[in-house]
Amino acid sequence: MTDTQGPVNDKAMEPCQKSSLRYFNRELSWLQFNTRVLEEAQNPNVPLMERLRFLSISASNLDEFYMVRVAGLRTQDLAGLAKLSADGMTPHRQLGKISKQVDKITRAQDKCWSELRSQMKRQNIRVRNFSRLTADELETVRQLYEQNVMPLLSPISVGPAQPFPFMANLGFGLVLSMMRPSGDDETHYGLIPVPAHVPRFIPLSISSKGKNRQYVCIEDVLRHFAGDLFTDAKILECGAFRVTRDSDIAVDEEAEDLVRHFEFLLKKRRRGRVIRLELTGGMSGDMRQFLMESFECWDEYVQDSSRFLGMSDLSQLITNQRPDLLFKPFQARFPERIREFDGDCFGAIAAKDILVHHPYEEFSVVVQFLQQAAHDPQVVGIKQTLYRTSDDSPIVRALIEAAENGKNVTALLELKARFDEATNIRWARDLERAGAHVVYGFIDYKTHAKVSLVIRREGQKLRSYTHLGTGNYHAQNAKIYTDLALFTADPVMGRDVGKLFNFVTSQSSPKQLEKLVIAPTGLRQTIYDYIDGEIAHAKAGRSAAIWAKMNALVDVGVIDKLYEASEAGVQIDLVVRGICCLRPGVEGLSDNIRVKSIVGRFLEHSRIMCFGNGHSLPNPKAKIFFSSADWMPRNLNNRVETFIPVDDSTVRRQVQDQIMIANLNDNVNCWMMKDNGRYERIVPHAECPPFSAHGYFMNNPSLSGRGKALDYNAPKELARPSKPAARNMAPDVIKPKLDNG
Repeated sequence: MTDTQGPVNDKAMEPCQKSSLRYFNRELSWLQFNTRVLEEAQNPNVPLMERLRFLSISASNLDEFYMVRVAGLRTQDLAGLAKLSADGMTPHRQLGKISKQVDKITRAQDKCWSELRSQMKRQNIRVRNFSRLTADELETVRQLYEQNVMPLLSPISVGPAQPFPFMANLGFGLVLSMMRPSGDDETHYGLIPVPAHVPRFIPLSISSKGKNRQYVCIEDVLRHFAGDLFTDAKILECGAFRVTRDSDIAVDEEAEDLVRHFEFLLKKRRRGRVIRLELTGGMSGDMRQFLMESFECWDEYVQDSSRFLGMSDLSQLITNQRPDLLFKPFQARFPERIREFDGDCFGAIAAKDILVHHPYEEFSVVVQFLQQAAHDPQVVGIKQTLYRTSDDSPIVRALIEAAENGKNVTALLELKARFDEATNIRWARDLERAGAHVVYGFIDYKTHAKVSLVIRREGQKLRSYTHLGTGNYHAQNAKIYTDLALFTADPVMGRDVGKLFNFVTSQSSPKQLEKLVIAPTGLRQTIYDYIDGEIAHAKAGRSAAIWAKMNALVDVGVIDKLYEASEAGVQIDLVVRGICCLRPGVEGLSDNIRVKSIVGRFLEHSRIMCFGNGHSLPNPKAKIFFSSADWMPRNLNNRVETFIPVDDSTVRRQVQDQIMIANLNDNVNCWMMKDNGRYERIVPHAECPPFSAHGYFMNNPSLSGRGKALDYNAPKELARPSKPAARNMAPDVIKPKLDNG
C-alpha cells in the first residue's frame, strides 16, 4: 500500500492507479485486522492466558484465510484470470503481496510464542524442551505414550505397496527418511500422522491445584519413539508438516436433492487440493521435494518455518484452573423488565420493546422466549431462521419441542453457512422428524438474517412477537460476540417479518414492506438514500452526520457514496472491526471520514447505522438502524439480510447515546486507521483518560431491559472536530456520563 500525501489528482492516471488511491485491497486489509488480533497477544495489559488465546485465534484466522480467500485467488490465478480487484490488482499480484504480509505475521507469531512461553514458565506453566527431560521424566512420558497415544497411531511406510495416504485439512504429522537393512542404499520415507483425538500437548505433571503444569509436545514425543514404530530401519531425518486444503464449495444449481448434494460436497471438500504446506525449518531438500510431490503442490505453496506449527492448538494450554491468568469473570445480566413480569417474555415484550445487548445480557433470554413459545398453549406458530447454531443448540431443541407439541414450526435453515453445513444438515433431519417444516432457502442467496417470529392467539386475534438480531442463534458465540437482539410486539414489524419468511419459502419478492428493509431487494438503495439525505442536508447548510458500526466495509458503491458525502461536508465516523477498503482522511476525497477498529476481550459483531437527519449526532430526531448485514457486496447482493429501524424511545437512547457513544469514546481497545491503510493504537492521555466500551458494558446495565429501575441521563450532543487533534488520539468528544464501573 502506498502512502499518499496531499489531494488526490486522478487526471492522467491509469485506472489501476486511481483504484489504488481510492480503495484498499480487501485481502491485505483483512491481514491488517489479523495483525491487530496478534497485537492483543503482545499486549502486556491483557492477562497471560488470554494473550495465548489471541495468539491461537490469529493462527486459526490465518488457517481459514488460506482455506477460503487464498484458495479462491489461487484458483483464479491457475485459470489465468486477470480480473482486477477494486484497488487494481490481479490475483497473481495479490498472492505475491499476501505471501509477503503472511511471512511478517508468522514471524511475529513465532516471536510472540517465544515471549509467552518464557512468561508462562515464570508462572510455573512449562512446555518442556524434550532434550532436557530427566530419566524419570522420560519414563513418565513413555508410560503416557504407551497408554494414551500409541494405540491410536498408524505409522506408514510409503512405497509401491502403500501409496502416500490422504491427510485431512489441517492434518499434522511427522515425515521420516530411513535406510532399510536390505542394503539397497535407497532412501525410504515413512509417515506418522497425528490422529485428531491425540492432544497436541501431553501433560507431564500437573499439581493438585493446577498451579504447576508441565507439558511436552506430541511431535517431540513421536520423534523420540519413532524408532519403536519403524523397528527395522535406521532413521536418518525427521521433520513435521501440516497441510491446509481448499475448503470452498461450489453448489450445483441443478441439484435435485439439496441436502444430499451438500453431503456430497462436504465429502469432496475434505479432499480439496492442498493450498498451503507448512514445514519445519531445516528440512532437507529431498524430504521437502518428497512432500511437495506427494501433496501435488508447488514451491509457492510451501511455508518453511522454525516456529511451532499449528499455533491454533495453543488454545489447548488454556485452563480454568488458573483464573488469575484469565480475564476477570463478569456476570451477564437478565433483562429486569422480564423479571418484573414474572418471567413472562410475551407480557414484557407486549408492554414495551426490549433490546438485549449480548454478551453483557444473557442469551438465555432468547432461549426462554422460544421455550415459552414451545409450551404456551396460545402459541400456534413459530418461524425461525437458523444460520449458525451449536452442536447442542437449545434453540433447535425448543423448536423440536414446539413441533412435538403440535405447533406449526417453520425452520428456515441455511445449508451454505460455511463450516457449519454438517451441523445444519443434522439439525434439519431432527427438525423434520419432529414434524417441523424445514426450508433451505435460495440456491443463489444465503439467508443470513437472524429472525424469529412467534404467532400467538390472544382473544379473537393473532398477535406477532418478533426477535430480530445481528448475531446468530448460537449460545456459545453469544458469550464472546457483541450483538443486538430486539424483541418487539409491533404489529407492523410482525407483518413485515412474515413477508420476509414468505419471500424465502415462496421465492417471490415481498410487496409493500412497511418498516423492515431487506437485501437483496432493497437494502443497497436504502443505504444510498439515507446517505443522499445527509448530503442534501449538508448542501443546504444544515448539520449532517453519519455514524456506522460494522464488521467489514468492502462494497465499492457504498464507499463511493461515503466519499461523495464527505466531499459535501457530511461528518462521518465509522467503527469497522475488520476489513475496511475505504481510505479515510484523504484531502479532497475523504477529509471528513474517520475510521476506528475495536479489538478486545469481545468480538465486535453488531451493525449499527445512525443518520443525523439535519442535526449533529447524537440527537433525538436521528434515523437509527441496526442490521444483520455488513457493507459488503455479498451482503447487499447475494444474501437475505435485514435492516431494522429503531423506533422505541428507550431503545433509541440505548443504541445511539449508550452503545455508539461508548464505541466512539473507547481508547483502550481501539485503533485509528490512517490514510495509508495502516492502523495506530489510540493511547489514552491526561485529557482523555482510559475508557473501555467493553469494561463499561460489563459494569453498567443497558437501558431497555432495566424496567422500573431505569435512571439514565444520556448526553444531548457530541462535539466532533473537523480534524483529529492528534494522530494517536480518539475523536475529541464531550464525554457522556459513562465510566468503567
